[in-house]
Amino acid sequence: MDLEFIGVDPDSDKINCPTFWVSHDTQEIVTQGWNAGAELLDACRETGEIPDTESVVRIPFRMIPLLREACDAAERGTAGRAQL
Repeated sequence: MDLEFIGVDPDSDKINCPTFWVSHDTQEIVTQGWNAGAELLDACRETGEIPDTESVVRIPFRMIPLLREACDAAERGTAGRAQL
């Protein structure tokens, strides 16, 4: 699988932090983020069930520029940064 690394949370320790990648093979934006707590999960479930194959992940607003970059990379379909 090709993963184009987009970036990590700029206010993090750069080790255990929210991260974005783009997979051109599967045509997906891939994210690592903080787990949702029980209160957030309950609030999300008010609009419908969350299947066992899905997760709720929290991403800080400060990562919006990286999310935009991931969207741009996905639309370009070309690697703009380091491949993993």
